Amino acid sequence: MITDKPIVKVPGCPPIPDVMSAIITYIVTFDRLPELDRMGRPLMFYGQRIHDKCYRRAHFDAGEFVESWDDDAARKGYCLYKMGCKGPTTYNACSSTRWNDGVSFPIQSGHGCLGCSENGFWDRGSFYSRVVDIPQMGTHSTADTVGLTALGVVAAGVGGHAVASALNQRKRHKQQLAQAEQQPDNEDKQA
Repeated sequence: MITDKPIVKVPGCPPIPDVMSAIITYIVTFDRLPELDRMGRPLMFYGQRIHDKCYRRAHFDAGEFVESWDDDAARKGYCLYKMGCKGPTTYNACSSTRWNDGVSFPIQSGHGCLGCSENGFWDRGSFYSRVVDIPQMGTHSTADTVGLTALGVVAAGVGGHAVASALNQRKRHKQQLAQAEQQPDNEDKQA
């Protein structure tokens, strides 16, 4: 085990050759290591999720997913997340650097990201099942739909406030009546 020298991790299955070359070139050119993330990977290549630069990202945001490898959604190029794609949780340069001199990367070739640059990716179960659920909001909503939803939420809030205010005012009115009824009794006792 190496303990007296810095280690730069370049994970992948295999690592992208251009990434390996660029890291070596950086070290030789600047005579220092590149900035690393908490796992010891160069931030210049492992600082952004594959998901953030994936050309299928709009389909993820719209809730359009491939459900089966041979369905219409697969033919339309929809998001592969439900087919096991680990792009939303994987930090690597695949979606921007690509393989074979920039020709393609797994998602572009129709296969989900395996998450090979993340720790323990071999032990995270099947490549074809989701590991985690990622919350998302569909973008199929129009401005009118979003506006009507917001209007409904505001109306519910205003209505709730009006009911609470009316109940509070009624309670105060009852308390004032009770106090007024007690005052004449107190005046009679003092006289």
